[in-house]
Amino acid sequence: MAVMTALIVTVPTGFTTTAAQAQGAAKPNAVITWNSHAETAVYEVARQSPTASARSFAIVQGAVYDAVNAIAGTPFKPYLIAPRSRPGDSTPAAVAAAAYRTLLWLFPAQADSLRAQYEKSLAAIPDGRSERGGIAVGEAAAAAMIDARRNDGAFSDATWPVGNAPGQWRPTPPGFLQTGAWFATLKPFVIDDVGDYRAPGPPALASAAYARDLNEVKTLGSATSTVRTPEQKEAAIWWDDPRLVEWAIKRQLATTHRLGTLQTARMFAMVDVAAADALIACYQEKKFWRFWRPVTAIPLADTDGNPATEADRDWTPLRTTAPSAEYPSGHACFTSATTASLRKFFGRDNVSFSAYSADSGTTRRYNSLSKATAELLQARVWAGVHYRFASVDGDRLGSTVTRDVLNNAFVRRGN
Repeated sequence: MAVMTALIVTVPTGFTTTAAQAQGAAKPNAVITWNSHAETAVYEVARQSPTASARSFAIVQGAVYDAVNAIAGTPFKPYLIAPRSRPGDSTPAAVAAAAYRTLLWLFPAQADSLRAQYEKSLAAIPDGRSERGGIAVGEAAAAAMIDARRNDGAFSDATWPVGNAPGQWRPTPPGFLQTGAWFATLKPFVIDDVGDYRAPGPPALASAAYARDLNEVKTLGSATSTVRTPEQKEAAIWWDDPRLVEWAIKRQLATTHRLGTLQTARMFAMVDVAAADALIACYQEKKFWRFWRPVTAIPLADTDGNPATEADRDWTPLRTTAPSAEYPSGHACFTSATTASLRKFFGRDNVSFSAYSADSGTTRRYNSLSKATAELLQARVWAGVHYRFASVDGDRLGSTVTRDVLNNAFVRRGN
């Protein structure tokens, strides 16, 4: 894997940097600050799954974007609304208000800690009309978002279809849980109909393609694999950290590329909204295909009708299998949406970045978005949680949805 030796600092297409902007880049970026607060609320406290967290981040960052965009004069198409703003309205106050109000709606049990963070943010802003104006803009953006996401189908009692025939999904160890099926019917953020996006489906159980990919994950993804290299094991764990490395990557890129508040708000919204819609399409496909996971298929390989596969009753994966159907890979859909959005924002693929994973205890570095995506697709095999075809098709689905999302949202007005 290529190791980054230096970060190339560039400005995304469509922006110019003035001396005043460069000076202002040294000031705390309220969007980054409140994105960190959101991560605390979403994961550190609420312990939302990576899937559920995609909805939460899209809600917060979509509202923050609308607030910042309005104060900047609405140079980009609003996501939902362009609240009325006056010259001099405080952008940091708007960011704080939009993020605080959406987070409070999402996590009312965290009211005290969220309020403390909000008051701390406002304390750094001089009292007066500017602060009041910024708060009003942020609250209006948050109200529009909350209105749009009320009764959107989140956390319904939907379940995955369970079957006993070869190839059909069934709950997996260790918990044998039913989780996340509600995301398949969640209201999309931008796309009109997730039914327009279809994956080709897993290969037939009797096919050579299925045998090849099952045997690959059986060999490389086993908890006791002697073929998987230490580097592959590290990557498998790094990418599987539930404190998703993609969250830190966004903040690092905003910092190292010295993005202004509007640039950061737009980039975060592009990534998070596209990722949410990609996952909705992905989960609808999971529910449609309801294909079994390797942790089920390998012990039952003597029932699949394929002479090139062999059962191993004691096989277990390196990482715990998520309690959702196999195909396509949700993580591949999510990461593809993330990297495709970043590629669209920066206007190029050779963007360097790194992130630390507490699960692996290591930092991994990349010098292009495509290399990171390619490694993720392999890492799901090395972790033992997906077949290669599930990751490859998830990558294609995620990039297709992202293209359509970003052709319709967060674009410069007049384009």
